[in-house]
Amino acid sequence: MPSKSNKPNRRKTILLIHKVLGLVTGVVLFIVSITGCLWVFKDEIDNLNNDYTFVETQKKDFISTSDAKAIAEKAIPNKTIHGVVYGKPNEAIEIVFYQTDPQLFYQSLFLNPYSGKVLKIIDHNAGFFSFILKGHVRLWLPEAIGSRIVSYSILLFFILIISGLILWIPRNCKNSKQRLTFDWNSRTRWKRKNFDLHTVIGFYMSSLGLIFAFTGCIMAFNWFYFIAYKATGGNKNPRFVFPKNIAMNKTKERPTFNQLIPKLRKTYPKTNSFEFHFPESDTTSILIEANNSVGLHYDMDYLFFDQNTLQQIETTSIYGKYKNASFADKVIRMNYDIHIGAIGGIVGKIIAFIASLICASLPVSGVLLWYGRKYKK
Repeated sequence: MPSKSNKPNRRKTILLIHKVLGLVTGVVLFIVSITGCLWVFKDEIDNLNNDYTFVETQKKDFISTSDAKAIAEKAIPNKTIHGVVYGKPNEAIEIVFYQTDPQLFYQSLFLNPYSGKVLKIIDHNAGFFSFILKGHVRLWLPEAIGSRIVSYSILLFFILIISGLILWIPRNCKNSKQRLTFDWNSRTRWKRKNFDLHTVIGFYMSSLGLIFAFTGCIMAFNWFYFIAYKATGGNKNPRFVFPKNIAMNKTKERPTFNQLIPKLRKTYPKTNSFEFHFPESDTTSILIEANNSVGLHYDMDYLFFDQNTLQQIETTSIYGKYKNASFADKVIRMNYDIHIGAIGGIVGKIIAFIASLICASLPVSGVLLWYGRKYKK
C-alpha cells in the first residue's frame, strides 16, 4: 500500500509537468487562441461588405458551367480552377481558383450569372483574415515549421488541461468554494486574484478547451483523425474518395456536364448552393457539393456523377450523402463546425469566441503565477 508521503510528491510532479508545458507552449497557445477567437466571426464580418455577391434576379437561365469556366480562365489565365459555385437566383457565380504548386494561389472571381460579367476578384491570401489564419495554423512561420509547432502544442494542451484539473482538486473540502468562486475583498492581493483567475476560470473552461484541442488535433494529425473515427464506431473509408467513372468509354451521344447544375437545382430546390468540381482526369467522376445550410459544412451532400453518362455514383467514403452518414461519420464531418462554434449557430459562435479569448488569458495568468512564486519580491 503506497504511503501518504507519496501523494505530495505525486502532486509536485504533476505541478512540475504542468508548469514546464505551460511555459513551453504558452506563447503558441496564446497566439492560437487569440487568432481563433478572431476567426470565429469571419463570415459575418465578410458579409458586411459583400454587395458584389448579389445581382438582380432575371427571368432567364444562368450561363453554363463551361461558359463560366471560359470567362474565368480569360480573366485569370494559367491558373487552376478548383470549383464553380452556383447559389440562389439573386447571387453571383463564384469561380474558385486554388493551387499549391509552384506556390499557393487562392482567389475567387464573381460573375453575373445571367450576363457573365466579371463583378469582382478576391485574393484570399491577402487581407486581415488571411493574416489571422496564417497565425492560427502556423504562427506566421514557414508551413513546414509553424504547422508542426502548432500541432504538437495543441496535443500538449491536452496534458495541460488534464494536469490542471488534477491540481485544481482541493486537498480538503473546506477549500472547494475557493476553487469555484472569486472570493475577493479590498484586502485581496494581486497574487491571490491572479491565482483565482487561473484556477477558477481554468476549471470552467476545461471542457471547452478539451473540445478545441480534440477538434484541432483531428485537423492536425492523420493518425488522430483515424483513431477518432474508428473509436466512435466508423466502418467506412474516412478519406475523401473520387469514384471512378462507371462507363469508361465515351458514348456517341455524350451528355455535357452543363446539364448537371440546371437538373440539380430542380431536384434539390431547397439547397443553398452547388459547387461544381471539374474531373481531374478522363477516368474520375464529377463532384458536386450541395450545401444545405448557410454557414455550415457538416450536412453537405457530396454527389458524384459519371462524366460520360452523368449517371450518379455512390461512394464508399464518409463524404457522400448526409442522410447516409452514421454517428461516426457525423463526428468527423461536424469537426470544423464544432471547432469554430458554428454548430450552435450565432450563440455557439459567441460561446466559442468568449471561450477562446479566456483560453488566451490562461497562459498569461499562468506565467504571472510562476513569476510571482519564483520572484516573490
